[in-house]
Parts: sequence; structure tokens; C-alpha cells
Amino acid sequence: MEFRIMGPLEVRDGDGDRTPTAPKHRDLLAMFVLNARRPLTVGRLRHLLWPREGGDRSDSLVRGYVGQLRQLIGKDVITTVSGTYTLAIGEEQLDVDRFRSLVERGAYEEALALWRGPALEDLDPDGERWVETRRLREELDELRLLALERRVQLDLDAGRHRELLSELRRLAGQYPLWQRFRGQYMLALYRSGRRVEALDAYAALREALDDGHAIEPDSDLQLLYHRMLHDDVSLHVSAGPPVLLPHDVAGFTGRADLLDLVVGGQVVVHGQAGAGKSALAVHAAWRERERFPDGILYADLRETTGPAAVLEDFLRWLGCPAQAVPASLDGRERLFRTYAANRRLLVLLDNASSESQVRPLLTSCPTVVTSRSSLGGLADAARVSVGVLGEVDALDLLVRTSGRAADEALRRLARFCGGLPIALRIAGSRLAARPSWTVDYLVSLLEDEHERLDGLRSGDQAVRSVLAIGYDGLPEPAKATLRGLGALSAPDFADWVAELFGGQAEALVDAGLLETHLVDVAGQVRYRLHDLTRLFAREQPAPGALERLLALSLAQVRLSRFSLVSGDPGTFVATRDLRESVEWLAAERTFLVSLVSDLHQAGLDDGCRRLAHLLGPYLERNRFLDDWRHVIGAALESARRAGDVMGEALILRDQGDLHLAEREWDLAHDRLRLALGMFLGAGRTRDVNQTRRRLGRVHLERDRLPEAERALLSCLKAAENDRDAADVLRVLGAVLHRAGRLDEAADRLQTAAGHLAALGDRYRQADTLLDLSSVRLAQRAVPDARTAAETARSIAIRLGDRLLDAYALLALARVNQAEGAAERAGELAGAALTVFEALGDDLGRSQALPLVG
Repeated sequence: MEFRIMGPLEVRDGDGDRTPTAPKHRDLLAMFVLNARRPLTVGRLRHLLWPREGGDRSDSLVRGYVGQLRQLIGKDVITTVSGTYTLAIGEEQLDVDRFRSLVERGAYEEALALWRGPALEDLDPDGERWVETRRLREELDELRLLALERRVQLDLDAGRHRELLSELRRLAGQYPLWQRFRGQYMLALYRSGRRVEALDAYAALREALDDGHAIEPDSDLQLLYHRMLHDDVSLHVSAGPPVLLPHDVAGFTGRADLLDLVVGGQVVVHGQAGAGKSALAVHAAWRERERFPDGILYADLRETTGPAAVLEDFLRWLGCPAQAVPASLDGRERLFRTYAANRRLLVLLDNASSESQVRPLLTSCPTVVTSRSSLGGLADAARVSVGVLGEVDALDLLVRTSGRAADEALRRLARFCGGLPIALRIAGSRLAARPSWTVDYLVSLLEDEHERLDGLRSGDQAVRSVLAIGYDGLPEPAKATLRGLGALSAPDFADWVAELFGGQAEALVDAGLLETHLVDVAGQVRYRLHDLTRLFAREQPAPGALERLLALSLAQVRLSRFSLVSGDPGTFVATRDLRESVEWLAAERTFLVSLVSDLHQAGLDDGCRRLAHLLGPYLERNRFLDDWRHVIGAALESARRAGDVMGEALILRDQGDLHLAEREWDLAHDRLRLALGMFLGAGRTRDVNQTRRRLGRVHLERDRLPEAERALLSCLKAAENDRDAADVLRVLGAVLHRAGRLDEAADRLQTAAGHLAALGDRYRQADTLLDLSSVRLAQRAVPDARTAAETARSIAIRLGDRLLDAYALLALARVNQAEGAAERAGELAGAALTVFEALGDDLGRSQALPLVG
């Protein structure tokens, strides 16, 4: 059932009109509707029905009227509780309640459609019978005018100013003191090209107020008049609040973890050139559009002369007349903050290069700043770092922009783009613009690194131009740093490399041409150069860069190789220095392996061979066999290309060591025999003996013990120093162990361990002690075996060497097994097995598994 009191009283339900016709029934229903959902006593109803008769009517008469009304509109509509009556209807059943709700929700058209005239105009035409009528009429009149004003404003914002002229003329005349109607009428005239009439409408209001009230029009109307007087261009905008955002990026993909972080407070979205910072910020702003009903301001700071010009533009869009914009930057800042203070605005400042560009544009409104720099000087800002896209998102972006299906060819194309959004979009755009091209054809254009940047161009978009923006603005030292770094192929590099080329790494980060990667295990800051940035850098000449880096790298590796390089005379090195050396090599391993390839590609053959040889012992000890195989291959080619016979012999011997580590005994024998022949031909006695020692190890592994012993005894006789002697004694001890001559084996190994301890060669000392522990177990000298294994483990722990520690744990597991502590042996072997599996050491794994079981 529906009750209507705006206009004549009506009651309707599904069967039609149920409005009472008897005067007292109508009056009684009016009282109930004016007090809907409020309990009324019989006395209160009597007073309302006969307000001027002093309440002489009887209560039974009132109850009779209520009973008759119930029969007309329904018994359940009027309830009785404790001697009171209540009209029990919901808000949706009463037009007044619906009207209020619709206005509050902004549904102005629907609300105004409910209006049929003043409340109860048929029962109380003058609004004097009941106080409730007068109050309700005043409230509804205010709400109706508010709804009317806001509905008109929506029509104005939608550009329907011409259609509104007659209605606004009538409203301005009907409500001369409701100045919002007058302002809307002026704006409709102005936008209809009738500027003079709009100014006359203001003058008429001003004259009327001055004559009758001696006051001026309100401040908003005065401002509107002055803007019209000076023909403010922003008045011509008829699409509502300013939304200056560029068009949302088509096919936006990925970044789901970042989108919610962009809009809110002050946020700096930063990252390398072409990473899609602007696309992310613009997409996030469009996504949050409904949160900012007063508009979104946007400025590309790369295209402006300074913050003063941006402030003037923003102020004009927010309605400030041109003549009211202050001349000074400080004045514009203060006025912009005032305009923004009470508005729900979003400000997006794109491509900022410095904090000084941004600070004058900051207000209490949420502000998003995109920059290649993190703008660390904006202390209160949150930061969102934007990197390259992962494989899945990169492929998805290519699919969206190219319209091609995801297949292996498209995946290859994504890899050539390196996940860089600008490159992916350009590649996708090229395919979309040329339907006859296959993806394989575009891939073929990009396969040659020298042609790749040329291939990543579509129309006026090019990856090279995006990178050039950052490069061209750099000072010369920073340009030199980038040119030097372009010669490298390593995925990342430490700060000492950047220092060598000019020390401008942070300037390159701020320019979006370099990315801070991490702090490595050696405590060095590492940087990352995108592959496409590297190709751009290589287009700029950088003579001598690799030569300078080679000299420094060789010196650094020599300092850090902790007496692991074959034939290097030992000097005592403190454990701490040893660990720092290992940490440095661990941090730089990938970089140095890549540098060997760079030297080979650049034809720096001697440097390539020397660096590869120096890296061998570290790569061997830590089982980085793939890296070792890679550097040996490049070094061998370089040595042969340069005609360096002794260099080739050294690398062949290193290759023999690699095959020994791989347990490829035949291959090791072939390489070592070749190297031995070269050393013999050159008369290199010490190298001959070191190579024979390795061949003795091959004989041992082939179970040719007599040949192994003869070769090793010959080497021991020719040893030039204690280090060479210790190396031979260790292998000789293993041969004697295998032959069952345990006392001799223990004696040889004990002597070798003593030499190595005196030399300060902790690594080889620990290796030898582990061999000695195994011999002592075979001798059933279990306490001596434990002592040797525990000493080796204490060295491994001090050195921080996980693999050496795992082998020491394995030795202790065997000792515990010999002591009858099977459970403890299994625990120690299990701990060792975990390390072997993590490091991919199959030999250690195969030895630990039986003990774990």
C-alpha cells in the first residue's frame, strides 16, 4: 500500500484508489501519515482532529473514527499498543520518505517525479491547521529546490545548456533570492553564446539586492561574474569536473600487486626507462576515478618549463580567473592549496626529474608522481618500484597488443624484448600493423643484437628514443660510465665496476638507465643493466673499457684466490681474510665468468686465458662445473687463436682437472697427456711435475696403483717447495690407502697436513685431514680418526665453506658408526646429505645415503 501526501492526500494499493472520502476519516489519516511510525494517544489524536474546540469530544468518538479508518485501509496498517495507535508502514510506502532517500542518493530526476504539490494541499491549503504540515512543507520545499538545483547542474555538466534556458529563466524569476539558480541561468546563457545577457542577469540581481537588501551577491556568483567578464576559457567546459588524464593504456596487463598501492597519499612510482611507470599510474587513476568527483589533474613535467606554469594551468582548470592567478610561484602554491583543500581531487605528475619540480605542486590531495628516480628527497612519500614484466605477463601483453596467439615464436619475441613494456608494446604494434608478417619474421629481424634497436620501432615510438631521453640529459662523466658498462654482458655488477668507469652509477639510476639490484654477500651494492639499455650503450664508443676492467679484475682475483691456484707459493692468510676472499669470489662469480666471455669476444685473448686460469681453483672447489667448463672453452679458443702454446698447455691442464672433478678419467688422461707433452717440449720442469701428479691421480682412479706410485714418487723427488710436496703426498697417501699400506698412507698424509698447516693453507689442510681420518678408521684407530675429522670440521666452520663442512660431517658420521653410535651417525649423514643435495654434489650424496639409511 502506498501513501501520498505531497500534493492531495492519496492511498493506493494493487486494487486501485483506497483514499477515504469522509472529511474526518481524511483528517485522521493525515494525522497518522504526518506522524508515521510514531505512537499517538487518543488525547493527542483528539487535539489534532479538533484543535480549536478544547478537546470536548469524547474518546469513544475518536476510537470509532480509528475503527472506521481501519476498515477502509486495512486492519493491520494501524496497530494498537498500550492504548496508543501507530501507522505501521515502511519508508518505501510513504512518498515523503522515498523523496528524502532519493535526494540523499543523488537520484534527483526520480525524486522530483514524486512531487505533486505542497504537502496535504487539499486538507490544509494554507498550512495553518497543523504545525506538522507547515514544518513538513518547509523541509520539502528546501529539498525540492536542492534536488532541482543539482539536477540542473548535472544537465549543465552534460552540455544541455540550451535546453535549460527557459526552465532556468522561470526558476530565476520564481526564486529571485536563490542565487544558485541565477548563476546556472548565467552559465547557460554564457555557454549558449549570449555573454552580454549573462552579465545583464547578474547586474539585475545585484540591483535588486542593493535596492531591497543593501547586500552584494554571494562570493561564488561574484567569482562567476568576473570569470565571464574576462572570458575565462574553463567556463566553456561542459563535461563536469576536469579530468585531464591521458587515455587509459590499451591492453594493460600485469602489475596486479602494484595497482592498489598507486593511489593514496603521496606516492612516487619509479623505475627504469620504458618500464611502464606512466601506464601504471594512468591506469590506476582511471580505475579509481569514482573516488575523485572533483576531478583529476594531470601534467607531463617533461613538457613544461617549470612548476609555475603547471600551477597556473591547474588553477585555471579549477575555476580561478586568469587575472586572479598570482604572479609569484609562492602565491600560486598557496592559492592552489586553497583550491584543493576542500575538493576530492587526484593529482598525477608524470615524468618528474627532480624533487624541486614536484614540491610546489603538492597539496593535501592524493598525488601520484612518476619518475625514473625514486626522488628520495620527498621524505613523506610512499614508493612503488616498477620493474620489467615476468614471462607470463610479458607474453600476455604481446598477445593483447599484437592479436596473435601465444606460441613459442611469441615467447622468443618476448625474450628479445627483455620484459620491457615499451619494447613489448612496440613489437606488438608492429605485428598488429602488418598482418602479413609472421612472428618468426619479426624475431629474425631482432636476432642480430646490432639491429635489435632498429627493429624495435613503430611509427613515432622507438625504444632507442626512450633511452636517449635519459642519456642526453646526463653529464659527461655519467655518459662515460654508461658507455663503459655497455661493454659488459654480465646480468649485474658491483659498485667497484661502476667506479672504474666513472663512478656515476646513482646518476644512471636516477636517469632510469640502471637499476639498483641488491647488496651481495660481500656487502657490495650491485646494479643491473637491461639488455636493451646495454645495446644502446654499446652504440656509443668506449675504447679501452675492457682492458681497464681486466687489469683490475686480475688484481682482485689474485688477492682473493687464497692460495688455491696450482703452483702459487703459499703465504699465511688469516681465516677472516680467507672468508672475505671467498665471499668476494662468491659475489663476483657470475660477473667474472661473463667477463671471460666478453674478453674472448673482444679478442683480448691473453686476458681471457689468464682470468680463466685464475678462476679455476675456486670453481673446482665449489663444484661450479658448468661455469668452469664455460671459461675453459673460451680460454682454450683464445689461447689457440693467439698462438700461445704455454697458455694453451695451462688451460689443457685445467681441462684435465675439470674432467677429474667430473670423474671422466679417460678424458682427463687425454687432456693431461697433451699438456704434459707441451710442458716437456718447453722445458717447464715444475709444470711437468704438477701435471704428472695429476696423471698419478688418474692412475689411482683407474686402479693402476704401481703406475700411480711411480709417477708420484718421481714428483716428490722433484718437488721444489713444501706446497708441491704436500700436494704430491696427499695423492700418494690415497694411493697407499687403496693399496692397503695403511701405516705408510697415514705417515704421508700426516706429513702433508703438517706442511699445509705451516703454510696457512687451511682448505687443503682440511681436505688432507679428511683423507687421514678415513685411513685412521681403516687402521681401527677410531680416536685418531675423530680428532682428524673434528679438526677438519672446525676449519670448515671458520672458513664458512658449506661443502667442506658437509664432507667433514660425513667423516664424523663414519667415526660415530665405528663407535657404535648408529643413530648419531645417521643424523650427521642426514645433515651432510641436505647440503650435498642443495649444492648438487652427486658424489657426496651417493656416499651419505647409505649412512642415513
